[in-house]
Amino acid sequence: MRMKVLCMSAVALAMMGSAAIAGSSTGTSALDDPAKMAPFFTDAGMKTLRTEADFKTAWMAMKPDERTAVLKDCGDTTINKSHADFCAMAKKMGG
Repeated sequence: MRMKVLCMSAVALAMMGSAAIAGSSTGTSALDDPAKMAPFFTDAGMKTLRTEADFKTAWMAMKPDERTAVLKDCGDTTINKSHADFCAMAKKMGG
């Protein structure tokens, strides 16, 4: 009986640990949200930036806290590598 309780406890702990790890890895960048980023790009694949004037219009349409979050994300070297063109333009607009 003790062995059964120990095994069930181990399984329960493993499941809780997995959920905690999965929950902590969902903190994605604001730059990975297609709904927020679509106004800045001309294509659905979000590879081609809009003109500087259109970018500025989309940038100013964002809430100040959203712009701050984007600039913070652009400050991360890993995120900046995958969004280099966008981050360069965002920094030009707001920071």
